[in-house]
Amino acid sequence: MAREKRKRQRQSVVPGRSPGTVVVDPEAPKPRIRLMAYGPDALVEEEIDHVADISRFLAQHPVTWVNVDGLGDAQTIQDLGQLFGLHPLALEDVVNVTQRPKVEEYGQQLFIVVRMPIADRSDETEQLSLFLGKDFVLTFQEREGDCLEPVRLRARRGRPRLRNSQSDYLAYALLDAVVDSYFPLLDRDGEQLTALENEILTFAEGSVPSRLHDLKGTLAPRRRLMSSFREMFAELLREDTPLIADATRVYLRDCYDHTLQLIDLLDMYRDTSAGLMDLYLSSLSNRMNEVMKVLTITATIFIPLTFIAGIYGMNFDPDRSPLNMPELGWYWGYPFAMTLMGIVAVVMVFLFRRKGWLGSRGRKPPGKPPPPE
Repeated sequence: MAREKRKRQRQSVVPGRSPGTVVVDPEAPKPRIRLMAYGPDALVEEEIDHVADISRFLAQHPVTWVNVDGLGDAQTIQDLGQLFGLHPLALEDVVNVTQRPKVEEYGQQLFIVVRMPIADRSDETEQLSLFLGKDFVLTFQEREGDCLEPVRLRARRGRPRLRNSQSDYLAYALLDAVVDSYFPLLDRDGEQLTALENEILTFAEGSVPSRLHDLKGTLAPRRRLMSSFREMFAELLREDTPLIADATRVYLRDCYDHTLQLIDLLDMYRDTSAGLMDLYLSSLSNRMNEVMKVLTITATIFIPLTFIAGIYGMNFDPDRSPLNMPELGWYWGYPFAMTLMGIVAVVMVFLFRRKGWLGSRGRKPPGKPPPPE
């Protein structure tokens, strides 16, 4: 996907090209125009085949929302720009889908760019370009499918706050839907972190570092994106424009607060992922220490046994001297040697357990907590 984005950027950005030139990606989907016009008492939804048909709805209804899915036809985009009086530089940014979230004012219009998650690829985003006018909202998407369906349902169900408000409230509702669509993604990231933590505490597989790295690779660009959202909403709140009523600014502040919540969650998840990597390395180290402890204890037990076996393997002739391995002539010599080895092994295991080096015996139990005052 990243390679496709770089390819599209190379196709649409050519040094020396005249500013405001609309050049579309030939592989982009063809535009599909859907219109929703409404007021307190009426709502109309239609799919538009010709851009000129939009004019009659603009005059009949207080608010008109035109949504364009697909950016594969330059003529359609230019016709929409001519109908709504859009600035050529803004149209150029619409088709160059690598823009960061921002807000720009062009005369009596606001141009807002945000990025919303792609429905079937939640770790990727697409550009949503929004134009806010006095009585209209015009949105451009890269493809069909979005997170804006709750806003459409509110309009269809006749929710009074939306149906009785102007276009600025519709723009807020769309931006709020985009911001809220990131909360389920962060909930999923939090569940992944919890699952990784439980896995590390039980038995850490070798795939944990790569999965943590992939998750951090998702959190980092999302954190940068939310920072751009924060700057965009701060700019919207600072803008002194008649297009946004004071009553709507209250709701925009709520969007700003939601963005701060997302940033806080992302910072917490980023710190958690770093801590989980340290926990994973510590878990590996502890597990290795346990293995080394068992190997060391085993080797320590067998060292004196090997010493005893080495003595009995020296084969000094007892006929030459009564001091040369007299046990070789005993009737119970072999059982005596094996019993001696067993006693030494048992005594050493007992001492290791008493010292707390093997098992839990010998460790002091934790002290009782002090009684509450």
